[in-house]
Amino acid sequence: MAPIKFGVGQSVLRKEDDALIRGKGRYTDDHAPQPAMRALVLRSPHAHAKFTVNTARARGLPGVGTILTAEDVGDLGGLPCLFNLEVNPFTAPPYPILASGEVRHVGDAIAFVVAETVDQARDAIEAIEVEWTPLPAVIGVANAVKPGAPQVWPDHPGNVLFDVPIGDKKATEAAFAKAHAIAEISVVNPRVVANFMETRAAVCEYDARRDHLTLTIGSQGSHRLREILCGMVLKISPEKMRVICPDVGGGFGTKLFPYREYALIAVAARKLRKTIKWTADRTEHFMGDAQGRDNFTTARMALAEDGKFLAMDVDLMGDMGAYLSTFGPYIPHGGAGMLPGLYDIQAFHCRVRTVFTNTVPVDAYRGAGRPEAAYVVERLVDAAARKLGMTPDAIRRKNFIAPRAMPYKTATGKVYDSGDFTAHMKRAMEIANWKEFPKRAKAAKKQDLVRGIGLATYVEVCGTMGEETANVQLDPNGDVTVLIGTQSSGQGHQTAYAQLVAEQFGLTPERVHILQGDTDKIATGLGTGGSASIPTGGVSVERATRELGRNLREIAAEALETSSADLEISDGTVRVAGTDRSVSFADLARRPGVDPSKLNASATFTSADGTYPNGTHLAEVEIDPATGIIKIVNYVIVDDFGVTLNPLLLAGQVHGGAMQGIGQALMERAVYDTKDGQIVTASFMDYALPRAADGPSFVFETHNVPCKTNPLGVKGAGEAGAIGSCPAVVNAIIEGLWREYKIDHIDMPATPERVWIAICEHARRHNL
Repeated sequence: MAPIKFGVGQSVLRKEDDALIRGKGRYTDDHAPQPAMRALVLRSPHAHAKFTVNTARARGLPGVGTILTAEDVGDLGGLPCLFNLEVNPFTAPPYPILASGEVRHVGDAIAFVVAETVDQARDAIEAIEVEWTPLPAVIGVANAVKPGAPQVWPDHPGNVLFDVPIGDKKATEAAFAKAHAIAEISVVNPRVVANFMETRAAVCEYDARRDHLTLTIGSQGSHRLREILCGMVLKISPEKMRVICPDVGGGFGTKLFPYREYALIAVAARKLRKTIKWTADRTEHFMGDAQGRDNFTTARMALAEDGKFLAMDVDLMGDMGAYLSTFGPYIPHGGAGMLPGLYDIQAFHCRVRTVFTNTVPVDAYRGAGRPEAAYVVERLVDAAARKLGMTPDAIRRKNFIAPRAMPYKTATGKVYDSGDFTAHMKRAMEIANWKEFPKRAKAAKKQDLVRGIGLATYVEVCGTMGEETANVQLDPNGDVTVLIGTQSSGQGHQTAYAQLVAEQFGLTPERVHILQGDTDKIATGLGTGGSASIPTGGVSVERATRELGRNLREIAAEALETSSADLEISDGTVRVAGTDRSVSFADLARRPGVDPSKLNASATFTSADGTYPNGTHLAEVEIDPATGIIKIVNYVIVDDFGVTLNPLLLAGQVHGGAMQGIGQALMERAVYDTKDGQIVTASFMDYALPRAADGPSFVFETHNVPCKTNPLGVKGAGEAGAIGSCPAVVNAIIEGLWREYKIDHIDMPATPERVWIAICEHARRHNL
């Protein structure tokens, strides 16, 4: 039996942190093979324009190796969109590696400059002659679908990529016709920018003898990136490229996709037969990396007199930006499938439109459609409660799917396998001392402050990335190495996977080594996204470890002259149960004549059904009506993740996700000038991110109900914090504003300015 100390459920400290806090982390920009040339991208200053480019003078400047324009990469494939509709498939517009003759957003790439130094590359960028003919641009989905709006793509009239229904419109209309009351909201889920610590970077080395490229890159997965780049863009055999992902400083979905620079640096390295390095600065990140969210949604709930939900009808428009990023159109369409939330809603209909605008493309950002869905339904449920004069918890209890109804198939076809939704909401309310809130609100009012309290319950689907294979092997010294195609970008895979091995072998985390992010050493891999690493990769590691254990028992049985059934594994040894006769892992690895294939084992798992983590976020805020400043004074989270692998890692993931949601709720918003399409918030001078002082002291618990469709019983946890937090915070703000001023709406981000203006407008209307 493995020692409990390092196994599943234990708060093992992150083994990767020692190197990171000592400055020994190795990120892409730290990879500096010499000599290496440096690259920069020339980007459009216009949101929409025709252009011609002349590079003759720039090519003659000192140190310039090459300048690539659209003509030089015309034989390449464009960046692909990997999602399409099964019914009513659409035709994606081209997403060229370099724009040819026309740009469609500020930051659109038109040239790639390689020089001996960054300064020389910058001089060349400035020497490139570009003649611009500005064209009308359109910003925001509401503007893009107006009659006569400027067209981003001529083949997509009205700027609409697709306009499709989900659910049963006829049944929904019938239910609304019988409704006692109807609650309705229109909400903006603002565009945000995923600001990880490490900006994107790439180093490409070329081996002329083998005609082989080695791409070192900060990505969320090496294999899929190589497959797309080689097979769909560069049009070369995957064997011609090795992709290595070292330490990755944050990803949040945005580093999962292929980008133009990766193809360009490969073309340039091959052309010059030299090593080339490119690193984005922060403003370049704002103008060139996929952004997130950006939905406008109108939603209605048909209500019975007793508060029962009869039907839900939604009109959702998702901003795609100027091009279709890898999974871009899937985000609003797939997210719409989660709009019913935790509620028993028998009739549901949603109209989903994806819309082009002259902005940076939009794609998956932590939660990828599920935070947007949770925000809509939880705001709508609170609106329904106000409509009927019910409390937020009472209307939820009335409509939650009951545990006895599991497995439950929603009106959008999702099958929830497990959960007790009333239980985690009740527990969150107990921790937050919900019953005593009126006293706290009264005390705050004496200080000229407004208290608000709100909750949001959520469910999401995750762990559906596909098939993941793990290889677990015994090293000559008796340690164990795990090879797997997932990719850590700060989640703690080194520790989590080591615990799964420790659960069976009893090895300390230091004796378990995790190898990720190298296509030469690892055969396959999905990368990391959609909270899939532990629900999918973890199962593969657990099964491969179990298989290796069987092999080691067979070898040890021969060495100890006993039956394998009499053997147990602990502390890195195989022992005859109840005796002191044993053989170490190291001795087994070195045993003469042992079949090498018995010293490793592989397992593959795919989670086609996905997992459905769920929970309750509860926020209490304090609003200063004189300034609009909001302070979160209490924050409680009770989640159902099925099984907890490591409480410390889990808390870190939940805290981080919740802070990202709080940032979106209170301050984050990518702003584009609606006249000329300029991105106004292109640096940290203008784009606000939450700091430690902006967050609360979280109270976090789990109320786990094991997942019935996952062999480990786990439900993905990486994105959950970002899903429950936005509606909880905004519901709390509106609760206070409604009670004090009868203000029932405010859009994210609820900045001090927006809150103050809303209060002032109330005072003006009522002559206060």
